Amino acid sequence: MMATAYERFNLHATVDKFYIEACDDGATDVLVIDRISMEMTLTGTHDIPPSGITRPICGIMGTIRLVAGMYLIVITRKKKMGELAGHTVWKATEFDVIPYKKTILHLTENQTQDNRLFLSMITSVLNTDGFYFCTDYDLTHTQQRLANTSPDFQEMSLLERADQRFVWNGNLLRDIIGQPELHKFAFPVIHGFVVMKPCSINSKIFEWILISRRSCFRAGVRYYVRGIDSEGHAANFVETEQIVQFQGARSSFVQTRGSMPFFWSQRPNLKYKPKPLISNSTNHMDGFKRHFESQVLIYGKQVILNLVNQKGSEKPLEEAFAKMVDGMDNGLIRYVAFDFHKECSKMRWHRLQILVDDVAENQDEYAYFWVDSDGKVVSQQSGMFRSNCMDCLDRTNVIQSLLARRSLQNQLQRMGVLNVGQKIDEQADFEKIYKNAWADNADACAKQYAGTGALKTDFTRTGKRSQWGLVMDGWNSMIRYYKNNFSDGYRQDSIDLFLGNYTVDDTEGPTPLQVQKDWKFMMLPLVLLVAFSMCILCLLMAGDTWTETLAYVLFWGMASVVTTAVIVFNGKDFVDAPKLVQKEKMD
Repeated sequence: MMATAYERFNLHATVDKFYIEACDDGATDVLVIDRISMEMTLTGTHDIPPSGITRPICGIMGTIRLVAGMYLIVITRKKKMGELAGHTVWKATEFDVIPYKKTILHLTENQTQDNRLFLSMITSVLNTDGFYFCTDYDLTHTQQRLANTSPDFQEMSLLERADQRFVWNGNLLRDIIGQPELHKFAFPVIHGFVVMKPCSINSKIFEWILISRRSCFRAGVRYYVRGIDSEGHAANFVETEQIVQFQGARSSFVQTRGSMPFFWSQRPNLKYKPKPLISNSTNHMDGFKRHFESQVLIYGKQVILNLVNQKGSEKPLEEAFAKMVDGMDNGLIRYVAFDFHKECSKMRWHRLQILVDDVAENQDEYAYFWVDSDGKVVSQQSGMFRSNCMDCLDRTNVIQSLLARRSLQNQLQRMGVLNVGQKIDEQADFEKIYKNAWADNADACAKQYAGTGALKTDFTRTGKRSQWGLVMDGWNSMIRYYKNNFSDGYRQDSIDLFLGNYTVDDTEGPTPLQVQKDWKFMMLPLVLLVAFSMCILCLLMAGDTWTETLAYVLFWGMASVVTTAVIVFNGKDFVDAPKLVQKEKMD
């Protein structure tokens, strides 16, 4: 029996209580939240007072404490994505953050300002597209993990049995998780990407599904979260599962991506590409071993696909990674370095086949998970590809889509969807769906981590690299540069607040948000603006002689250059750095 949570709710709000009524057929349970004592209790529909404001909601995301006190976060709109094993998968599209307290008059001016900023942070995370849930199915686990469970596991609530790596509202639900009788009122919400498409090849209808689950451990934004933490959790870790459903049978192929799993950082400093630094004060092997021991335990054998450049600033990272794999001397792990940019330079994208061919034997050995229409497990996936580039976004997604296609070719042939000798890439309609979905997956993961859509998606969408694709990559790179330098500190703080890495202390003291920038931050950009403006003005309004004009232009031009140099030299003071989590935790 699959664990379930309630699916439909009414929220009744009175001055001193929230009543969340389960509206499923035959349900009589009501969750009562006391807005003053913050206590949560279970009661029946007979206790709902006739007064109060009533509205339907789609679910409870959880609760969070900000400066003004507690807030209830609810899902107010959802969209049906499709069905997985007969269970509806929903996307949460709109949320509401409701204060327990009716007024904020008890706050000082600074507290009011901080509370407003914290609220906008929570809202900004909720507005980052990509929250999905099921009320009667466990979306946090792969098909294979669900097939290999014990009877005890089957009886657990969705909250208890969820894979904690992928429960993005775990921190928000901690009060409900602590009270098992309330578990039916909440469900795990994953963050990432889901696409579910009915497809047809040879007049055979099958469902093709792609699910990317982002880990909430060491979550954050591109330049502020790199490498691993002491527990071995890698930055930007994503588990991607491709599922096929056909005539009651299901198959699945799983891959992961994640930052290079040792201690390194790449802090923004106004340069286009900050130099990555490998920590020389930490024992890398402890965290590195923890990471791979956990990977092997969960997924089996590993092939590491490291796609970073093997020259320039990325070279030391590739060398460190290779050395650590050697040092670990684990026969279950194979390391493959493939210099993506060098191999595919000058539009030679066909050379990606070199890598696919190199790991084909591993892929055939690892196979995929398959359960037939009688529910019998026919094959299991015994190993997995762990891909990475620098951000684990653009290059990584291209390679993952190629490996997933190769697996899908085998699955569809074995299921009888493809005839003998038929190739997926000859099925034009399906190819279009497939390529666009993988490109959308790249965009979703990139927006969540780097703040813009992915690069190289023209290749993923069309199988070709185009000049327009290069132009779009340039545009996205410019936006990334701006965001990484001037708005990512705020985004990192928002994620840390949402996930509970930072908790708000609602006492009188100032919050870390009230850090004052020093004089350089205020003065130097102003000096640069004045100097540059004067330089242009002197060019436009020539003096009496050309020597006089040249002198003025040289003076103000020199002032602009010197000020720019000072700003770049002090680049770290000018970027938008996170304020809520201590630096040693971030590194």
